[in-house]
Amino acid sequence: MERRWVVLGLLFLGVVVSYMDRGNLSIAAVPIMAEFQLTSTQMGLLLSSFFWTYALFQVPGGALLDRFGIRKLYAGAFLIWCLASAATGWARSFEEVLGLRLVLGMGEAIAPLASMSFIKQNFDEREQGLPTAIYVAGLTMGPAIGALLGSSLIEWLGWRAMFVMTGLGGCLWLVPWWLWAPEGKPAAKESVGEAASLGQFLRAPVAWGLALSVFFYSYFWFFVVTWVPAYLMQAHGFPNLKMGYTMALPLGGMAIVNLAGGVWADRMLRGAAEPLALRKVFVCTGFSLASILMGLAWVEKGGPVIWVLLASLMGVGIGAGNYWAMSQAAVPRALVGRALGFQNMVAQLAGALAPLATGLLLGTGQDYTVAILVAGACPLVAVGALVLLVKSGRTLDRA
Repeated sequence: MERRWVVLGLLFLGVVVSYMDRGNLSIAAVPIMAEFQLTSTQMGLLLSSFFWTYALFQVPGGALLDRFGIRKLYAGAFLIWCLASAATGWARSFEEVLGLRLVLGMGEAIAPLASMSFIKQNFDEREQGLPTAIYVAGLTMGPAIGALLGSSLIEWLGWRAMFVMTGLGGCLWLVPWWLWAPEGKPAAKESVGEAASLGQFLRAPVAWGLALSVFFYSYFWFFVVTWVPAYLMQAHGFPNLKMGYTMALPLGGMAIVNLAGGVWADRMLRGAAEPLALRKVFVCTGFSLASILMGLAWVEKGGPVIWVLLASLMGVGIGAGNYWAMSQAAVPRALVGRALGFQNMVAQLAGALAPLATGLLLGTGQDYTVAILVAGACPLVAVGALVLLVKSGRTLDRA
């Protein structure tokens, strides 16, 4: 097997661990709220805090990756976030959990940038759909595995043990990473016409189309992974284990559809003149289907929650991998860390807003209706931004 595919597999596993560690607080939200006597607004603040430092370190992290490469930087960041996650199991107050979530966000900021930078540097534009889909599958498999494993550990051992075991267990990933990850800075292969600055990228309409779309898509996504577990338990009375598999099945389905969408798009691109245009079709179709989430607002207790989640998240699966492949296609290789760092920073601002806004919208009555409608409408706004601003042929070099 080519070494690039081995490294890609490790990047997939790294992002699985990343999403498990960041998602543990969502899985444990109800028992933590009970133990620390937290309100919905306070829990929303805790769920949001991870994204403050995660967003803040995106552009600096991208610049460091462009300069130094991914091996040592990713390893150090990985160790920091695993230890911060494990230490949450010993937290004794709201303030301690808040501080550890800030450290967790700082450490995890490198993970998506390292993954997308490696794909951009090692795979041709017309074959980036599958490797990007593999990376994005980690974003869905992490919460799926985390929901099953985390809810089981909470049921058997309690929420504190769950944090300690998953945090320390993730450190095992560092051994194969150190053995297989590429050394140093990858050689840039762009032509003179490709050379560009971050400022040039930000002046292109395509950059803002991607930024707006990723903000609204991310609001939807982070609502799902931060508040839907609590929604299932509070609005529908699900116990821990039932909540776990109700989250895991739609997320697993999303991962499978995501991989299929990446392969399908790559095959169609072999004869396509404009890769950006074709990938946009996949993205707009998938994001439109994601709005099915709004149906939860009318599902009564005991109703078909899992089927609404399954349809919505499998819709996202059609578009998610192709969205990030489309983003990479618009950026020169030498700029990929900084440009995607900016884009991911925008995504994490939505990640900070979604749990906080949801906590405020719930209020004391724990009514999820408005919060669900807002989150479900966001993918449709993302589609509008792509249609209006991301035009065929208007990449960074031609915008």
